[in-house]
Amino acid sequence: MSLSDGSQQRAPAMGHDRVSPLGQEPEHRTVSAMIHVEEVGDGIFAFIQRDGSWYLNNAGIIPERKLSYFVDSAATVNRTKVIIEEARRLGVGDRVGMIATHHHGDHTNGNATIDPTFIVAHASVPAEMAQGFAVPPPGLFNDVDWGEIVVRQPDVVFERELDLQIGERLVRVLHFGRPAHTLGDAVVYFPQDHVLFAGDLAFNGGTPFALMGSVQGWLDTLVALRALEVTVVVPGHGDPCGMDVFDGIERYLRFVLELAGNALREGVSPLEAAVNTDLGDFAQWHDSERIVGNLHRAMAELSGASPGSPINIQTAFVDMLKYNGGPLRCFA
Repeated sequence: MSLSDGSQQRAPAMGHDRVSPLGQEPEHRTVSAMIHVEEVGDGIFAFIQRDGSWYLNNAGIIPERKLSYFVDSAATVNRTKVIIEEARRLGVGDRVGMIATHHHGDHTNGNATIDPTFIVAHASVPAEMAQGFAVPPPGLFNDVDWGEIVVRQPDVVFERELDLQIGERLVRVLHFGRPAHTLGDAVVYFPQDHVLFAGDLAFNGGTPFALMGSVQGWLDTLVALRALEVTVVVPGHGDPCGMDVFDGIERYLRFVLELAGNALREGVSPLEAAVNTDLGDFAQWHDSERIVGNLHRAMAELSGASPGSPINIQTAFVDMLKYNGGPLRCFA
């Protein structure tokens, strides 16, 4: 299946490497979140939100004369408006398409604010969006000004792969056939440019999160990701990097599986196992409380649950709050 806009000429870029503050952070926040727009390929721009922790995701902007594209949006209305402002500076017009890498609110809450002509996503995303939450329940995170979030579902869905013609370049949207971070993880691959928007299949400096997907499925997906010819990876969270980002993710996921196996043999809960575990080098990654949610998923899988099958998400988040000693930090 393919979509083509017939465009032949890329709009001229108006800036290659810019850093823009997103207002004054409240005093209780310890990290000053910044916006960084970087050209990661010829006319391919990454919208990076530092520090990449909860709900500070990355997005993509591909300006074209007839039909530009976004890869994902942002968690809040205000942050999505900054994406739109940066896109305008790069020459993006009114007619845009969007590719959603998965259903989570940090990547989709701003869809209606951008209001694209159409949104492309994996076939599982509509149901995942309908069953999940756009704005987290009170008490889960510290206070965030989400804005008025209107859920905008995808218009075009695909199963395994979808080829798009964006200007003169072929862009491949790929799903690897198994749950990983979620059920519907899609990557956006620019084979001519060797650039990959990996969505949340890649965290750079942050703890991977498999609660709503599959630990083993993610490990299997890494094999397929490494088969792509890629020089620049734009992770879902964290700065652009190389393919070696997947090495750290693999080590972490194998660590989770080993810990889950030990916990099952010892008859302890995911929370108990996490509390009594030395995270080692992984403790340097932000959002380390995700170890608890990952153990909920891994222990379910090792107990016979099929990858991606429903588990008690609410219980897992309650345990994460206990591990964290209160609401999870969020600078969105």
